[in-house]
Amino acid sequence: MARSSWKGYLKLSLVSCAVALYNASSASERVSFNTLNRKTGNRLKQNMVDSVSGEPVDTADRVKGYQVSKGQYVMVEDSEIEALKLESTRTIEIETFVPVAEIDDIYLDSPYYLAPDDKVAEEAFAVIREAMTRKKMAGIGRIVLARRERMLMLQPRDKGMLATTLRYPYEVRQGSEIFNEISDVKLPGEMLDIAQEIISRMSGHFEPDSFSDRYEEAVVSMLKAKQAGQTFSVPEPSQPANVVNIMDALKKSLQVAGGDSALRRPRAPSKKAEEAPAAKESARKPAAKKPAARKAARG
Repeated sequence: MARSSWKGYLKLSLVSCAVALYNASSASERVSFNTLNRKTGNRLKQNMVDSVSGEPVDTADRVKGYQVSKGQYVMVEDSEIEALKLESTRTIEIETFVPVAEIDDIYLDSPYYLAPDDKVAEEAFAVIREAMTRKKMAGIGRIVLARRERMLMLQPRDKGMLATTLRYPYEVRQGSEIFNEISDVKLPGEMLDIAQEIISRMSGHFEPDSFSDRYEEAVVSMLKAKQAGQTFSVPEPSQPANVVNIMDALKKSLQVAGGDSALRRPRAPSKKAEEAPAAKESARKPAAKKPAARKAARG
């Protein structure tokens, strides 16, 4: 059983149940490095030192501080922070329900799984989950994680819920800061037609099993080669050339995607003309097979 990162209660009005929160993502499988002494090969340790005297400071003498002006700090004890216990420290109270489509993706932060913490809690948890499913709504509540209160979005997922922490408005930069500098461009219709055709021919389905971390694979291959006393080199990646003529580049891209570069702007065919060839083509072609998932380099 996975280890929970938080335990408490889920509350909807007067209905509550014991729940546990689990990390939905993990970086434990990534290759990580330690810092060593090049001369001895020994691992290095970091010490906390006084910025003025340079002397190491014992753990018992370390305290948090908030800078109020240059060189001036207000000291804050751990016990004082612990005393700031909000209700959301132990309870996720759903405050409101909103349509999922209204939630801007830029506010989504970290994903977690929420599940009942014992058999007694399963019925109340299921009532809340199924009601949300039927109403097609997401619940918004609050939770304290790592001594910080975070907004939390709850969505039904299988037998449990997906709980996603949300960023506060002050944590989100407005796109207008960057996008306002982009000029308005009037695009020729033929360019858009070819670009849309390229997108159509390159379209597929979302299959995360087909994703591969090529950098991680290269690191693993390098480490295996070094362990075996072999040399390892990676070919220099090619740099994309500057596009001089966008139309020529689009037509060449269409050739790569399996099309004809000598295109005329297509006329809109009748509905029957569209359906008949499509029906014949689908009758001739066998059903496409799903590509096999690629295995990670680490095996």
